[in-house]
Amino acid sequence: MKNNRTLITIAAAMLALVLAFPHLTQAAGSDTKIDAVLSVDVSSSMNESDVNKVSYEAMKMFIDMASVQGDKIGVVAYTDQILREKALLKIGSAADKQSLKTFIDQLTRGPYTDIAVGVNEAVKILESGGSEPGHVPLIVLLTDGNNSLNAGKSQQQSDQVLNEAVKKAKDKGIPIYTIGLNADGTLNKDVLERISADTGGKLFITSTADKLPQILSEIYASHLKLKVVPLTGITANGQFQDVTINIPNASVLEANISMMSSKPVEAKLINPAGQQQTIPSDKIIYSASSAYTLIKLLSPIQGDWKLQIKGVPKEKIDINLIYNYDVQVSMEVLSSNSYKPGDTVPIKAFLESNGAKITDAELYKNLKAALVVTDLDTKKTSETPLTASVQGIEGTFKFAEAHDYEIKVKAEDASFVRESQPVTVSAKKAGSSAPAPAPTPPAGSSEATAGSTNALVGPIAWIAGILLVLIAAGLFAISRWKKANKGFFGQLVVEIKDEDTGERTTPQYRKLNAFKGKVELHQLLQLAPEFAETRQIVFKPGPGDTVVLYNQSGCVIEKGGRVFDAVNGKELKNNDRIKILLQNINKSITVEFIK
Repeated sequence: MKNNRTLITIAAAMLALVLAFPHLTQAAGSDTKIDAVLSVDVSSSMNESDVNKVSYEAMKMFIDMASVQGDKIGVVAYTDQILREKALLKIGSAADKQSLKTFIDQLTRGPYTDIAVGVNEAVKILESGGSEPGHVPLIVLLTDGNNSLNAGKSQQQSDQVLNEAVKKAKDKGIPIYTIGLNADGTLNKDVLERISADTGGKLFITSTADKLPQILSEIYASHLKLKVVPLTGITANGQFQDVTINIPNASVLEANISMMSSKPVEAKLINPAGQQQTIPSDKIIYSASSAYTLIKLLSPIQGDWKLQIKGVPKEKIDINLIYNYDVQVSMEVLSSNSYKPGDTVPIKAFLESNGAKITDAELYKNLKAALVVTDLDTKKTSETPLTASVQGIEGTFKFAEAHDYEIKVKAEDASFVRESQPVTVSAKKAGSSAPAPAPTPPAGSSEATAGSTNALVGPIAWIAGILLVLIAAGLFAISRWKKANKGFFGQLVVEIKDEDTGERTTPQYRKLNAFKGKVELHQLLQLAPEFAETRQIVFKPGPGDTVVLYNQSGCVIEKGGRVFDAVNGKELKNNDRIKILLQNINKSITVEFIK
C-alpha cells in the first residue's frame, strides 16, 4: 500500500505541474542528445587504404566530442558479416567514453566486404536501443571500396538487404552519413550517395584517411545543427604558438577545440582574465591520440581565450572549434490556425535557454533570422527574412493562396542553426456549416464571471480527476508488470575455441532482451548436443543492467586467467570477459557481456 500511495502522490504532483505550467512540456527538447552508431568497414583492404588505422582514431574523436552526459553511441565492425559490435552505450562518465574507445582499439580485420551488413546491423542497434525524448538518431557508415562477397552470397541478395535497411532507416527518420575512403580510385560512389540521399544524410569522399577526423567532426556538428568554425591553422616550429579562441556569449554549453596532427601536440590554455588553466580539470576535458588532440571546455566564460600549441617542427596542425549551445527558437502561438487568402499575420519568436528567454545582446548581434514557409499543397518552400534584435525576432506573413502551410522560424549565426517547432495552418475558408457561437453575456456581468468560472472549473476538475486516476492506475500496473517480467539488458558475445587445433568460430552476438528471467548457455549455443553440459550454466538479470552467472556444472570458469566459483552467482559487468573450459570435449567457450 505504501508504494501505491507513493505512486499516486507522484502522479498527482506531475498532473498539478502540467495543469499549472503547460509551457514546461516544451522544454524537454532544449538540450538535444544523439543516438549514434558508427559502422566501420574492417575488411582486409583497409590494411592498405588505412595503414595507420586513422578510421579508428576518427571514431574515437567523434566519441570525445560527444556530450559529457546523455549521448548514446554504438559501434559495428563489419566485413561480409558482423565481426564485433557494441550496443548503444549511454555516456555518463569519462569511463564510458574510454570503454567505447578501448572497444575500437580491439577491433580486428577480415576478408570480404558487404556494405548491406554494416547498414542493416546499425539500423537494428538503433531499433533495439529504445528512443528517448530529445534524442536524435544517426548512422555513420565508413567503407573503402565496393562489395567483395564470398561464394555463399550473391549481389542480388546483398542489394535486397541493403534496400530494406535503407527504407527502414528512412521510415524511422534515421539519416545515414556515408564516408567513402577512395584510396585506390575504385570506390562505388553511387551506392553511398543513394544511401545518404534516401535517408537525409550526407556523402563524404576522401582519398586519404588523414581527412577522416575532420569529416567525423563535420558530421557531428551538422547533425546537431552546429557549425564547424575553422581557426587559423599553424605550422609548428617547436615553440608554443598562440591561437585565439573566442567564446561569444554565455549560452555556450561546451566548446570543442580539436587539433588534428599526425605528431604529438602539447597545449596550454589561458582564460580571458589571463589565468593559465589546469588541463585537465573539472571544467576542461582533455583527450589525445595519434591523430588528434581535443580540449572540451564546459560552460566557459565569455571572452577571448588564448590557446598555446607546441608541435613537432614543420608539422601542419589544423584547428577547429565547435560550440554546443543550449539555445532554442520559440515561435509565439498564432492567433488562429485557420485563415483566408490575403490575411497577413504577425510573426514573433525569440531565443530561449533552459526554458527562459535569452536577453544577451551578443547572441543577437550577428543573428540572421528567416521565416521558412512550406506550401503543403504545392510542396514548395520559401524563406522570408525576419528582423532579429534583443527584443526578439519579428516579421509578417501574408497568405497568398487558399492552401495549407507549414510555418517555422530559422535563426542562424556563424556557429549554429536553430529552427522552431513547425506549425501547420490553413488558408482554406471554413465551411458555413459550423454552429453559431452562443450569445456572450456583457463583459463584467456576474453572469459572465460566474459562467466563465464554472465553465472552466467543472471540465478541468473532471479532466484532472480522470487523468489522476488513469496515471495512478497506469503506474501501478507498470510496476507490477516490471516485477513479474524482469528482463535482460545488453548481449553476450560467444566464441568457441578448439583447444586441439586452436581454431576459433566467428563471434556470435546473442541479444538478451529476447529472454525473461534466465537463459542457459546451452540455449545460446543453439542446444547443440556436444555442449549439453552447459545446460547447468545459467545467466540471470542482475542489478544495474548487469547479468549474474550461476555455474552448477563441472566446467571450470576463468576470468583474467583466474578460476572463480560461480555456484552462488557471479556478477558480470559491461565488457567482462570469461572463459569456460568444457569437461566432456576439449573445447573452450569465451563469453563477453556488452551493453
